[in-house]
Amino acid sequence: MADSAAVAGLLWDRWLPEAVRRLVAEVLPEGLADARRLVVWLAGVHDIGKATPAFACQVEGLAEPMRRAGLAMRSERELRPERRLAPHALAGQALLQEWLEQEHGWPGRATAQFAVVLGGHHGAPPEDAQIYDLACHPGLLRTPGGSAALWRRVQVELLDMCAQEFGVRHRLADWRAVKLPQPVQVLLSALVIVADWIASNRDLFPYFPEAAGQGQDERVAAAWRGLALPEPWRPVAPDGSAAELFAARFDLPDGAAPRPVQEAAVQVAREMATPGLLVIEAPMGEGKTEAALAAAEILAARAGAGGVFFALPTMATGNAMFPRLLNWLDQLPTLEGKRLSVQLVHSKAALNKDFEVLMRASRQHIAAIDAEAGQELPRPGASRRLAPAELVAHEWLRGRKKAMLASFTVGTVDQLLFAGLKSRHLALRHLALAGKVVVIDEAHAYDTYMNSYLDRVLSWLGAYRVPVVVLSATLPAGRRRALAEAYAGVAAGAYEVVEKAQEYPLVTAVAPGQEPLLVRPEASGRTSTVCVEPLVDRLEVLADRLEDELVDGGCVLVVRNTVNRVLETARVLRERFGEDAVTVAHARFVDVDRAAKDQDLLDRFGPDPTLRPRRHIVVASQVAEQSLDVDFDLLVTDLAPVDLVLQRMGRLHRHRRGSRPERLRTPRCLVTGVDWSTGPPDPVRGSQLVYGRHALLRSLAVLQPHLEGEVGPVRLPQDISPLVQDAYGDGPVGPRGWGEVMEEARTQHERQQDLKEQRAGAFRLGAQAKAGRALTGWVAGGAGDADDTRAGRAQVRDSQESLEVLLVQQHADGSLTTPEWIGEGRGALPLPLDAVPSARAAKAAAACGLRLPLQLSHPKVVDQVIAELEEFCVPAWQTKQSPWLAGELILPVHSDCQTCLAGFVLSYSPNDGLEVRRDA
Repeated sequence: MADSAAVAGLLWDRWLPEAVRRLVAEVLPEGLADARRLVVWLAGVHDIGKATPAFACQVEGLAEPMRRAGLAMRSERELRPERRLAPHALAGQALLQEWLEQEHGWPGRATAQFAVVLGGHHGAPPEDAQIYDLACHPGLLRTPGGSAALWRRVQVELLDMCAQEFGVRHRLADWRAVKLPQPVQVLLSALVIVADWIASNRDLFPYFPEAAGQGQDERVAAAWRGLALPEPWRPVAPDGSAAELFAARFDLPDGAAPRPVQEAAVQVAREMATPGLLVIEAPMGEGKTEAALAAAEILAARAGAGGVFFALPTMATGNAMFPRLLNWLDQLPTLEGKRLSVQLVHSKAALNKDFEVLMRASRQHIAAIDAEAGQELPRPGASRRLAPAELVAHEWLRGRKKAMLASFTVGTVDQLLFAGLKSRHLALRHLALAGKVVVIDEAHAYDTYMNSYLDRVLSWLGAYRVPVVVLSATLPAGRRRALAEAYAGVAAGAYEVVEKAQEYPLVTAVAPGQEPLLVRPEASGRTSTVCVEPLVDRLEVLADRLEDELVDGGCVLVVRNTVNRVLETARVLRERFGEDAVTVAHARFVDVDRAAKDQDLLDRFGPDPTLRPRRHIVVASQVAEQSLDVDFDLLVTDLAPVDLVLQRMGRLHRHRRGSRPERLRTPRCLVTGVDWSTGPPDPVRGSQLVYGRHALLRSLAVLQPHLEGEVGPVRLPQDISPLVQDAYGDGPVGPRGWGEVMEEARTQHERQQDLKEQRAGAFRLGAQAKAGRALTGWVAGGAGDADDTRAGRAQVRDSQESLEVLLVQQHADGSLTTPEWIGEGRGALPLPLDAVPSARAAKAAAACGLRLPLQLSHPKVVDQVIAELEEFCVPAWQTKQSPWLAGELILPVHSDCQTCLAGFVLSYSPNDGLEVRRDA
């Protein structure tokens, strides 16, 4: 009890961001002083439920002395059928509620909002049925008969001692009238969980402290020194102009000034009445990321936030953002020697090179350190960098439940959406977000199911007063309004003015209780026009056209909506242009090859012209449409929703170049993947399966005047917002003759959207109840222990759960190695079947994760696929000594990189990735 309470006090004083402290404090009569007392007290009493026969009976050698002292209890075997009804967390809640009522006169309805913190400290607040079942079995709390009074005396004595020791006895009368908002109950629950975890660590708090001759104060000090948690970021609002701020934080070209939308973001972050939601809409390449970071610094200082979470659509975009965040952190004005905790948060973060370097430099042994023994406070990260701040991937703040608690985190948007998924230890995710500024990139990239979770999460973030920055180049106005209404907690349709704003770029700011603020910055002056043409969807037609266009050289990006179309296209173009003239990029590569592909694209087609080829064609899936700073002379794209077509256009003539081939000096986009002979034109089946017919027809309808030359080229950025708003609006678009087909597609789309909304509701967290109502049943009927796994991501993305395997090579003699082609000394490393592989080989194998296509996850074949994969299970790898490989599905391929699986032939190539065909 003393350890947990002391840790809670230290967390409150030295680790918790100011914003969280304020939120708890404002509902209590004596503010911050009361808030600290409450946190310490709840942590101190959180395990009172262990002082019950249902818990104490578990170890006979300890139970017997208690019986001799008069605390009668049945044996564990006798109690076993009933013990599950009295887990110690629920028992503790019951005892605390009883004590508050009987010893301090609290009304029964007021006790649960405090005591539920105890009931939920193992991950999930209790449900009404559990509370009722325990009430029907009082003997689990006190053995019936003569010893019941003694059991009660012990429990009351412990609770009385805590009330006195932790300074709340004289405050309980005033707290009786307090109504704790549910967000405050969540934060209190999370703080108790963190304090419990730290105080339960035997390396920090060894058993039998009296053997070490330590008093309680020395014991806690040694543990805190050994843990060495970095304190939160305490930003100071930067003075000066936006130009001075950007020059100090970012590596701008000489003489470059912030763009108007960046200046507007800084202005609004400073001027909005209350830090809240900031939606930044601006064209691709306008520096929205830098605008978000600049705004985040200002909003954090105003709100008392202690860090930033940057949420991105994919692991690849998260990996790309991580070094940018580190560079920004290096430029923050921080006291010399200040330590800031940083984490990359997704399931494959440990394979990221930048994060690996940070983890290696941050390694520490977590154990109590006696100040008088002459040991110095560990300073992980100090040897790695000379920046004003030491960035630390702290050892304790790792793992799927704790990583988000670091001050600065970059991760996939799943980590944010998990905060809206009813699951165990959800309170920790809320605590992790409540003390940060949250940045959501590519907000247009999420479907109805994901948006349902996002809106619910935003409603909780608004209640926590978390500043949020949303970024998009192509955000439909209806989504802008929905995001604003969700965050501000107002009724649907209340922010009509937000939806009606048609200007572009646009910065929108909202906060609970405040009127929306809309700022319309000027365009930066970076404009272009893109000629849009239809192209017959035949590969020989494409090859002929590219042969004409590339007569003087040039670099072309061909974007297909499915991997099969990527591979078919590449095959034909290689026959025409040669193997070396065509590169393939899609998501069906092993991780290490995918990373190398992305880097190769950046090297050859990024801002630096040094390695740019004279003539080349990249055939890619959607991986090329976002967060890759690449530049091409000509774009060919399958028809897609108009916002994604515009994103793809953002890769066209992206950088200023001294010269381009004469035929390609005008930006042009050729739209294909459509049967143009029908009315309306019919998108290919693969595209309809990916995006739905409704979205594709609306996109085609708004692009039609440009495709037919009626209104000239697409003007960027002027036409971005009108095209997006028309495509995603409710008004009629397209020729009259398309009406019947489009109405049919719309009806089917709305039916599918309703089904998605219903599916999302199954595990989605509810809205906040009124203040004073306990969190009882908060995550009832939830998804269990959700985390960043295939199954967890499928919960918040409405995606069919795809299988992921580790690809290894199996040789003629049966031996296994890592794939021989992977570089950096990781290829052809032995993977013994009778022993744990070396750490180097195991990590190299883990870097060869490969997501199988959905055809292998179809309900008709998935059981057979899993069964065949599980046949190749190496027992020696299923141990704690093999963390990289334990529990993973292994896909061995022969030396020719082929294998058979569930009636399919799988072929892998480092150039083309995975191809799947039915076994003849």
